[in-house]
Order: sequence, then C-alpha cells, then structure tokens
Amino acid sequence: MIDSRPKLTVMEIRRLVEATDEDDRATAAHKLCRTMVTATLTAKEREAAQDILRLLAADTAEMVRRAMVVTLKSSPLLPRDVARRLAADVDTIALPLLEASPAFTDEDLIEILRASSVVRQIAIAARPQVSSQVAEVIAFEGTEPVVRTLAANDNADIAPISLGAILDRFGGSREVATALAYRAVLPLDISERLIGLVSAQVRDHLIARHAVAPETMIRLAGHAGERATVDLLDQARTAGDLAEFAARLNARGALNASLLLRALATGLMPFVEHGLAELAGTPHHRAWLMVHDAGPLGLRALYDRAGLPPRLFAAFRAGVDTWRGLQAEGAPFDPATFQQRMLERFLTQRPHASRDDLGYLMERLDRTEPALTRRSAA
Repeated sequence: MIDSRPKLTVMEIRRLVEATDEDDRATAAHKLCRTMVTATLTAKEREAAQDILRLLAADTAEMVRRAMVVTLKSSPLLPRDVARRLAADVDTIALPLLEASPAFTDEDLIEILRASSVVRQIAIAARPQVSSQVAEVIAFEGTEPVVRTLAANDNADIAPISLGAILDRFGGSREVATALAYRAVLPLDISERLIGLVSAQVRDHLIARHAVAPETMIRLAGHAGERATVDLLDQARTAGDLAEFAARLNARGALNASLLLRALATGLMPFVEHGLAELAGTPHHRAWLMVHDAGPLGLRALYDRAGLPPRLFAAFRAGVDTWRGLQAEGAPFDPATFQQRMLERFLTQRPHASRDDLGYLMERLDRTEPALTRRSAA
C-alpha cells in the first residue's frame, strides 16, 4: 500500500533556504508550514520541522515570519521558544500568536501582559482559553479595555475574587458591567452587585438567567435606590401573593410611604391595600373597607395606624380620589392605559409628594407612553 500522507520534502526545504526573493521565501514558508500542519510526522521529522521554524523565525523578511505565524498560530507544533521570540515581534506577527497559540505557558502570558501594549493585552484577554491565573492579573492590573474584553470572554476562567476586583475597579463602567452580566455563569453575590449597575434590559437578563431571588431584590432596594436597583412596583404587579410580598418588604424595611404612594399613583390599589394592612397590623378585608367604604375618615384612620408621615396624607388622599374617579368613569381595564391615565390625573393635581417621588412618577409616565404608542401602531 502506498503511503499518501503529506511529508516534508527536500525540494520544499531547499527552495525555502536557497530563495533570495522575499516573496518566494514567503510562499515556500507558507507551503512548508501547511505541510507540517497536515502531515503525520515522526519524532525525527517533528524535530526537523521545529528546527526549520526556528530558521523562519529568524528570517529578516517580515513577510516570511508572518506566513509562518498565520499558518501555525493555533498549532501545537510551534515550539515555545519560537513563540516567545515572535511575541516580541511587530504587532502583525505577535498578535495572531498571542490570540491563539497554545505554545505559551501561563507564566509566559503573565510576563507578556505586564510588559506589553494594550492591544497585545487585549489579544491575550480574548484567547480561546484564559486560565484563572492569567485572568486574575488582568482583573487586578489591566486597563478598562482589557478588562472589558476579559469579562466578555466566556471561555475565560475568572475566579470570584477576580470578578469582585473587576467590579471594585470598573463598576462604574456600563460596558464592563454589561459584559459581566452576560457571562454564562456568575456567583450570586456578583449578580446582586451587578443589578444596580446595569440597564433595565440587562437587569431582566440577570434576574432570569441567574435566578436572583426576590428577597435579594428587596434587600437591594431602598428608599433612595429603588429606581437604581430594581423596581419593586413591577414586582408587586406580578406577585402571586400580595400579602406575603408586603410582609417580606416590611421585614426588610422597604415598605414605606414613598413606595406605597408610588404604587397608588400608578394604579396598584391592591398592593396599597395590602401594604397599609401590613403596616397597620390590620386584616386585609378591614383595610379594604377603611380605604373604600368607611367614608372620608376611614383612610385617615388606617393611614395614621400604619405610622405613615402626616405631611404625605394629602397626596394619598389625592391618589385614592383619582383612582375612584377613574373607576366611576369606566376607565379602560388595560393595565398600561389605566396606569397612564392614573399618572396623568394624579400629577395634574399637584400632590404634596417629595421631589424624588414626583420624578419617579414622571419617569413611569414616560415609560407608559411609548408602550401605548407602539401598541396603537400595531
């Protein structure tokens, strides 16, 4: 049987050694390297091939060195000493190797990281595999573009301590935070920290993909940070058991006048009822009667029992009256439309709410109007 496997031929090697024209040497180098990649080499042939690669790495013509690198950038045939030598070459030669070559050890890559330009560091951060040791150096010492590349590389093994360092150093960068949020695997504490740093769309991905518990979202949400972390009103709108949800909020100290006023102004009356009942220590059915059927003094009595600030009662009164008015008019049942009408009517009454609360409600109004426009167009 004739062996048809590719072999290193004397003619190819002679052409490479004897050619004086750079183009000819580059063509010969490419062909020879292709043969090396596809051939099944004996141990002796492998040693000979690597000696040839050392000669190519020393060639004065950049075109020849580049022909070798482009062909062998992912090949295990490239010796480590050759890879190290070429990593110090010009960018057109060094970058393909830094991005892909398996010849480098972690120690090599760390040394190169600390001595190279940002563009070479980015190439290392984007490698098909990045060890935890290399990732740690990037996380603690790399500049933002390098760290962002690492965070976006799902094949990089980034230890929890390195993820924490990235957030400590670049938590204020939306691009870095987003890159981390879209990683396939994240520790829970990192997911929690990211919730307050990313956009609403990315936050939804975090909650769905990494199973952030509602208790965590409640804990992260405070009076001044509700919009910056997670919107508890959206959680209330979809909560299956409002009494339990209100109890959890109260246990965390997040059930307060600001949250209930915002809920009222957006038409979430059931949540307001359960929230007042929880704060007042009153059964829900009795709280409902005091809000809706006990005359003008019922709401005031429940409000005072809940321990809410007197200065905000007028705003609560305006919200309840607005909700009743829309109910009496037969306002649309569609939640988005009702919320928009409720917000518009409430805000025109100049309620005695805080500036933060009014700003939040205006933002909610801005969010409902585009949604209604899209629905009308559809």
